[in-house]
Amino acid sequence: MTVQNLGKALEYKTLVMPNPDADIINGYTSDLLSDVMGNAPEGSVLITIQGHKNSIAVASLLGMPAIILCNNRSAPDDMQLAAQKEGIAILSTGDTQFTASYRVAHLLGRV
Repeated sequence: MTVQNLGKALEYKTLVMPNPDADIINGYTSDLLSDVMGNAPEGSVLITIQGHKNSIAVASLLGMPAIILCNNRSAPDDMQLAAQKEGIAILSTGDTQFTASYRVAHLLGRV
């Protein structure tokens, strides 16, 4: 599923969408970036509340095309600029991480 299709299907707010055709094949939920670095599969969407540019650095390192910020977390300007530069989409939602994780897993056929 493409980043753009995922965002539309979930009806999440798009904050940054530099590469709408990037493929998402999995998801990973964590707020501990060292956990993400050690365990998230390439091609995953990161589901988190960590709204800062370090999340972009980790996503870029791992080949993650998108981040979903939950609980109405915002993405500061420096995070959005880094995401644009690295080609990583940022979506925002009021959903909890639990709900967002389920919804992503369902869309990707993993439930």
